[in-house]
Amino acid sequence: MAEKKPYHIILSGGGTGGHIYPAIAIANELKSRFPDAKFLFVGALDRMEMEKVPQAGYEIEGLWISGIQRKLTFKNLAFPAKLVVSLMRARQIIKTFKPDVAIGTGGFASGPLLHVAASKGIPSLIQEQNSFPGITNKLLGKKVNKICVAYDGLERFFPKDKLIKTGNPIRQDLLQIDTKLIEGKEAFKQNHGKYTLLVLGGSLGAKRINELIEKELEFFQTQNVQVIWQCGKLYHDTYKKYNRNENVQVHAFLNNMDLAYAAADFIISRAGASSVSELCVVGKPVIFIPSPNVAEDHQTKNAMAVVDKDAALLIKESDLEVDFENKFSQLVSSAEKQRQLSTNIKKLALVNATKDIVDEVEKLLRIENRE
Repeated sequence: MAEKKPYHIILSGGGTGGHIYPAIAIANELKSRFPDAKFLFVGALDRMEMEKVPQAGYEIEGLWISGIQRKLTFKNLAFPAKLVVSLMRARQIIKTFKPDVAIGTGGFASGPLLHVAASKGIPSLIQEQNSFPGITNKLLGKKVNKICVAYDGLERFFPKDKLIKTGNPIRQDLLQIDTKLIEGKEAFKQNHGKYTLLVLGGSLGAKRINELIEKELEFFQTQNVQVIWQCGKLYHDTYKKYNRNENVQVHAFLNNMDLAYAAADFIISRAGASSVSELCVVGKPVIFIPSPNVAEDHQTKNAMAVVDKDAALLIKESDLEVDFENKFSQLVSSAEKQRQLSTNIKKLALVNATKDIVDEVEKLLRIENRE
């Protein structure tokens, strides 16, 4: 009997870490199940996936594509040409690579690639991380075979018979943080007699959150709170001077996130989909400050899906001046509120998301009549 050829698996997702890291997590799980499989990523030229995917050990091809801006710009005028060129390039990539399955995790480049793959009858799956889908995945939902989602209520946007609720892929080292409390406190040289606040603004940083933390440093001291402040690489030069304060640590980024989460008693974070999924697993009291500068205000919608279940607090950027100190001090002073938020957010955790998504990919691979 002829030996089966290895599976060819093509993945696309990028623009931000929230699209890239889920795609890499899915590829890693597939690789563990099918060690002989051939993998190819497709990203957008000049975006961070062109660096991060090779660092993870996978090949990547780039498309000349970008998103549509919400105001009239030169980039929008160039969009039709970029789309045509990207569709042609996607056809060429698929013709050469001959994938058995195509997987999209959102972002500009996944649009042309998954469109071409689905049009050619290649079994296709998309993973939607947000509670409110982006335009790319909304359009692809009509064409692909399966749609893995992290929130309820997505049948408003996608065909109901294609939906599978799996959650978002998360880093596996976060599953054991309850056992790493002392290790985390020691790694970040935290005083065991004080509360620790972990501030997360994303890899680039969040300007408004950084301004808030700078303003509230004295207030935190009155609350017996020390701060691990991930300010982002764009802002590190501005805020690193606060490292002189014994109760403050300023980092451009955090490599050992599991220990940072373990050390934390409270967390302030944006509400990107991947962050929300991680924080559900981490299970610490969270204050979400959603970015208002994202399409369809989807960060607020992500956060509200948690807040509505009494599992986190939310403060809008526009309300920080009047609400922050009051809400934060109430949280610090109430052990009962801390327990309630921790218990409820853990109930929302979907810890097997990567495996469940890859189970669906396996089903698609089986529908290929392979001898």
